[in-house]
Amino acid sequence: MTIKVGERLPNAAVRQVTADGPKPVQTKDYFAGRTVVLFGLPGAFTPTCHKNHLPGFIVGEAAFKAKGVDAIAMTSVNDHHVLSAWLEATGAKGHIDFLADGNGEFAKALGLDLDLSAGGLGLRSKRYSMLVVDGVVKELNVEPETGKADVSGAEHLLGQIG
Repeated sequence: MTIKVGERLPNAAVRQVTADGPKPVQTKDYFAGRTVVLFGLPGAFTPTCHKNHLPGFIVGEAAFKAKGVDAIAMTSVNDHHVLSAWLEATGAKGHIDFLADGNGEFAKALGLDLDLSAGGLGLRSKRYSMLVVDGVVKELNVEPETGKADVSGAEHLLGQIG
């Protein structure tokens, strides 16, 4: 079942990419006591994720923070090595927290997992964005079409935040 607005995020173990290597993090701890923009995507370096989805959140960082957002985080079903390379390649370092959901446990717990096995990509995350306040989902935007980042994009979510 897909998570809904008003529900608390499920707890799952992820690995946050840091300068000192991967840091194991529980989602209940990461989101506790702060306002976080979270966006999920199918995979690092994939065309829509790389060119359309992630860049909007980097560019929109100041606008999100001006609206009271404490942090912007990204998650995908990739290992921390891939996300570390993507963090460096995109200029997101110091702007976006990358949370590696290597086994897809968080995506599954959210009900936002996606089977892309037919295309050789295996289990992935659906493309989405959400506003999370102290662990509770306040806004949720799940992209209806594969290969697009409109509903789940930074600009759309920014417009939803008061």
